[in-house]
Amino acid sequence: MNGKLIVFSAPSGAGKTSIVHRLLKTDLPLAFSVSACSRPKRPEEVYGTDYYFLSLEEFKQRIDNHEFLEWEEVYPGSYYGTLKSELDRIWQLGKHVVFDVDVIGGINIKKLYPQETLSIFVMPPSIDELEVRLKIRGTENPESLKKRLDKAKYEISFADQFDYQLLNDNLDRSTPEIKEVIAKFIIQ
Repeated sequence: MNGKLIVFSAPSGAGKTSIVHRLLKTDLPLAFSVSACSRPKRPEEVYGTDYYFLSLEEFKQRIDNHEFLEWEEVYPGSYYGTLKSELDRIWQLGKHVVFDVDVIGGINIKKLYPQETLSIFVMPPSIDELEVRLKIRGTENPESLKKRLDKAKYEISFADQFDYQLLNDNLDRSTPEIKEVIAKFIIQ
């Protein structure tokens, strides 16, 4: 029998990845779905752990081969998606799949598996706080920071299409809150 799908989406810098990493260390039977992307690997990232880093050509070929559950051109020439093989890999482990995906990807997964999916939108405390978090990361220049903040405002407009909106103003509060929500969902 297939497991449940737990989808986390949020604007960049809202903290969804930090929450997911904390949840994966709990006693919940969860495993992380590694996404594929066409962007370059950052120095600290590991292929197959953080992402499957594909060339733009390989990504497009896999789209043509219908190998993706969902995919999106998040920024021009920058593709992200979930390979169907990730669901099979995790379900064979007897675990539930956890996704850390962009907002449109999260909505699309929910549409494909409406009963099996719990979609969670991680909400930043404010756009100003989001800007501070992105600056602390040190990965953005002024132009890319503006692009991410503009995109964040757009993405927040989709929050009401998710099953649960989690305000991430404090990881020590938000992680246990969402762990309880997930625990109830996976035993349904």
